[in-house]
Amino acid sequence: MNAYVERVLAETKAKNANEPEFLQTVEEVFKSVEPLLDAHPEYEDACILERMVEPERVVEFRVTWMDDQLKHHVNRGYRVQYNASLGPYKGGLRFDPSVNLSIIKFLGFEQTFKDALTCLPIGGAKGGSDFDPKGKSDGEIMRFCQSFMTELQRHIGQDIDCPAGDIGVGGREVGYLYGQYRRIKGAAEFGALSGKALTTGGSILRPEATGYGAVYYLEEVLKHDGEDIKGKKIAISGYGNVGWGIMKKAAELGAAVTYFAGPDGYIYDPEGVVTEEKLNYILEMRAKDPMHCKPYADKFGATFVPGTKCWGVKDVDIYMPAATQNDVNLEWAKKIAESGVRYYIEVANMPTTNEALEFLKSQKHIIVAPSKAVNACGVSVSELEMAQNAERLYWTAEEVDAQMHKIMKNIYNASVEAAERYGLGYDLVAGANIAGFQKVADAMLAQGIF
Repeated sequence: MNAYVERVLAETKAKNANEPEFLQTVEEVFKSVEPLLDAHPEYEDACILERMVEPERVVEFRVTWMDDQLKHHVNRGYRVQYNASLGPYKGGLRFDPSVNLSIIKFLGFEQTFKDALTCLPIGGAKGGSDFDPKGKSDGEIMRFCQSFMTELQRHIGQDIDCPAGDIGVGGREVGYLYGQYRRIKGAAEFGALSGKALTTGGSILRPEATGYGAVYYLEEVLKHDGEDIKGKKIAISGYGNVGWGIMKKAAELGAAVTYFAGPDGYIYDPEGVVTEEKLNYILEMRAKDPMHCKPYADKFGATFVPGTKCWGVKDVDIYMPAATQNDVNLEWAKKIAESGVRYYIEVANMPTTNEALEFLKSQKHIIVAPSKAVNACGVSVSELEMAQNAERLYWTAEEVDAQMHKIMKNIYNASVEAAERYGLGYDLVAGANIAGFQKVADAMLAQGIF
């Protein structure tokens, strides 16, 4: 290992010993950019790794709210503003019981390089709370969002930090958050949050954007092999906005998601989630009970396999983990390799453990694409929403889609070019890390020490 990387990793592990998710992503990124560091000794002279690993600001706060029975509850809120060398901080808010500082820091660290890959003027951040929106009434969610924003508003703004949605934070939650922000600020500062409804400055195609972009990236990978997406069968995990977007765009292009997994097990639909009725039912099912996908099987006569994941099924061409972090461990990775599948396309943030990722990359018959690149279309459309807000304009679906296509193709090409430049062959994971890291590092050098 590069001596500089080894030293900074050891220091980072010592300082953040209780933050496993954060340490996981730092190790994965730093190891893969070793060729870049070898070629640029000025990065070590300027302490780039030491500066890169430390967020510029960490905000942790209390969120007190009242349920429908007038009982008080207390949650923790977070905003980690990681790096603004390329523009205002940008990154989602996650409301989920699993949220802690380690997860928010890992997401913010990854967001920095993801945002850099878009070539849009945005920095990296992430935030959220250990609040669980599942099973809560609209009134309870509104009161929580209002309390959360009462503190968060001190730290954000359209030229400072523009949060968006993530797990547990959709259009409804963003609407409540923005309403409280506007109430406190006394101004229609649309660009302070993204993922808003169209009626309050949101962008068309934002809910579908991450899933659409993942499919556009997949198309570029397939073209590299001389393949077409038409007729391809896909297995995914998750059926939130990201998974639904993958299903929708795949169907539009002649492919089909034939397997999808949820918390209770997985669905096998040999015909695929391709009809408007099925796509609409995914939305309905998710809104009623996001913890169970079995109702889909009951309604459409599909197969439901309880208590397990669909990794390892042999009758698909592509795997796309699109749920949450560390969904695929080494055991599942071995099953994926044994299935003979050619394409492993990460979509969720860090869906693969480092051990599993290295194993999959070592399999000569598998092409691995990293989530930093693949899921970057969501934040890209969030930034396009900011651009529309600044211009006081609404773009058409065709205009937004054209931008999405261009951005994802550029991200793919930049990753390929970076890997080839440093003699790494067709390594999309290292290529994306190097391309994003170098963009941020050069901006930091240009702005001096601070």
